[in-house]
Amino acid sequence: MAEDRKPNRLLNESSPYLLQHAYNPVDWYPWGEEALQKAKQEDKPIIVSIGYAACHWCHVMEHQSFEKEEIAAVMNEHFVCIKVDREERPDVDAVYMDAVHAMGLQGGWPLNVFLNSDAKPFYGGTYFPPQQWVGLLQNIAEAYKKTRQELDKSADQFAEHLNRSELERYGLRESNFHVREDDFKLMGYNFSTRFDRKLGGMGQAPKFPMPTNYLFLLRYHHHTSDQTALNQVHLTLREMAYGGIYDQAGGGFARYSVDAEWLVPHFEKMLYDNGQLVTLYAEAYQATRETLYHEVVYETIAFVERELMSPEGGFYSSLDADSEGEEGRFYTFTKDELHEILGSEEPLFSKYYHATAAGNFEHGRNILHRRSSDEEFAKAHELEVEVLQDMVQNWKRKIMEVRATRVRPGLDDKILTSWNALMLKGLVDAYYVFGNDHFLQLALRNANFLLQNLKKGDRLFHNYKAGKATIDGFLEDYAYLIRAFTRLYEVTFDEQWLQQARQLTDYTLKHFFDEAEGLFFFTDQSSEKLIARKKEIIDNVTPASNSVMATNLHFLGLYFDEERYTALSNEMLAKVKDLLVKEPSHLSNWASLYFYKLTPTAEVAIAGEEASGMRDELSAFYLPNMILLGSSNGQSSLALLEDKVAINGETTIYVCYNKTCQLPVHDAASVLEQLQGMQQNPKFPPL
Repeated sequence: MAEDRKPNRLLNESSPYLLQHAYNPVDWYPWGEEALQKAKQEDKPIIVSIGYAACHWCHVMEHQSFEKEEIAAVMNEHFVCIKVDREERPDVDAVYMDAVHAMGLQGGWPLNVFLNSDAKPFYGGTYFPPQQWVGLLQNIAEAYKKTRQELDKSADQFAEHLNRSELERYGLRESNFHVREDDFKLMGYNFSTRFDRKLGGMGQAPKFPMPTNYLFLLRYHHHTSDQTALNQVHLTLREMAYGGIYDQAGGGFARYSVDAEWLVPHFEKMLYDNGQLVTLYAEAYQATRETLYHEVVYETIAFVERELMSPEGGFYSSLDADSEGEEGRFYTFTKDELHEILGSEEPLFSKYYHATAAGNFEHGRNILHRRSSDEEFAKAHELEVEVLQDMVQNWKRKIMEVRATRVRPGLDDKILTSWNALMLKGLVDAYYVFGNDHFLQLALRNANFLLQNLKKGDRLFHNYKAGKATIDGFLEDYAYLIRAFTRLYEVTFDEQWLQQARQLTDYTLKHFFDEAEGLFFFTDQSSEKLIARKKEIIDNVTPASNSVMATNLHFLGLYFDEERYTALSNEMLAKVKDLLVKEPSHLSNWASLYFYKLTPTAEVAIAGEEASGMRDELSAFYLPNMILLGSSNGQSSLALLEDKVAINGETTIYVCYNKTCQLPVHDAASVLEQLQGMQQNPKFPPL
């Protein structure tokens, strides 16, 4: 079909989402100066249509409207039409999503926003059915001619709103510098009011994984021993791992569940979710030794390596929800299909994964999911657990063999720095917990790929495809990569990663930092100027870039004994503290930073030939509030390692906090004792 059609300008783009629209009859432009100038010259309104490759309703609107000649004719006659991949241009997406919210409308994708010729928004929405879309186009085209002044006035008001400070918007007028136990407990209580105590997660459907929420709850339990927090982590992680949101045969998580039970996912699989969930399940395993979490980490990494890793060592962005025109078809099975695949074992398989003749999804198909542990299931069916687990592995292999013959969901093969950094950190965290050398090799390969292809001089780029990086890095790219490199140092003691983290941090302070508010802008000051320059402070499906930068400054302030970093981290946290205490589930990564300030963070320095081995011993314990540093040969540029030597040739560990060190020790048990003593009696000054 595409071959008979004339391509539009999107044919020259690298984004798979934009390329999907390259043969639409709509005269699409990519976001950029050419389209914005055309709108000014022809005095036309602009349609900005924003989506992403794995977005189901984006495809629906394309098929229903953007592929239709008669609808495209109306768009082309009256508007300059711009297509945006929100993953490539999160800055553009943030501005116009904010505008739609300011209009009192529900946001989401596809996001369709109407702008005047100065790129200021005056109307918008999400998905529109074809007739409604055409009617809207005609009404707006007419209004733009007849009531232009009113539209421009409205657009100016929205632009003014978009330029309001985020701190002002959330009523954060004063800094609150105090880090207090009572406020921390209040955060935990306010968090708990949103728990779904029956099915896990927060609130009602739809349910998103939100990894930073549970990483905070693990820390909250570690500090307070509040069993409620740990129970909610267990409930949520188990229900997600048993649910349809988790790919029971192939590993990896879908983006969210449309129901409260985690059963029916929106089947798209995103790199950023899976990277963060590897971190979460690895940490949860370290804290609890729950074998289910071990399984999830290994299977999810296997999925990412198998289906999202490029030959060069980068990670692709996502897999589509649809294949063969149906959502979830690749992952679901009818009872008859299962019988054909599994023969006599199908009845037991169907009990284990709750598959029925009627199905639990569209077209009589089944989303595989679990309801009980292997121990419970084995007991109920009079099986040895080991026998059942062997059968399950065999079933998974057979299902995957069949899936390998099916039409695969579309792959979004652009590589994004920020999302790769989340996956890189996931791999490093998994290596730290499980000691599997393959995870470290994947991590190092990815880290070197990012340095070689997405860092030019001291700057980062956001995207990479077909040998080219074209979009300036956003704060999320710097923040997530700094965090990943800092963590990579901790598991290798290779100081190049820490130096890279510091150099990137100094770049952000020079090019992203707002001296007036003491927070970071999302965009580089030398990058393209939009109608508003935003700051990201609310933690969402990924942590806010400002909360990650504040965390980076906290840790790097310790590593480099850099008071400027530490003071800035404190000031950033103080800016959001009042909202944090009230709404911790919307600032859960900030809440984890609050935890680091509360005890305070321990510095554990290891000196001696067995430094790596000693680090591995410590990794058996859940110690979420420490930094690790070490040297096997006494060579180091770090101030914290000065004078830290192996005593009498024996590998020696120094536990320090608040610039005070405990007596040097030589074994992990003594380190734990010192860390526990420190937590019980921190003696720390207020910020």
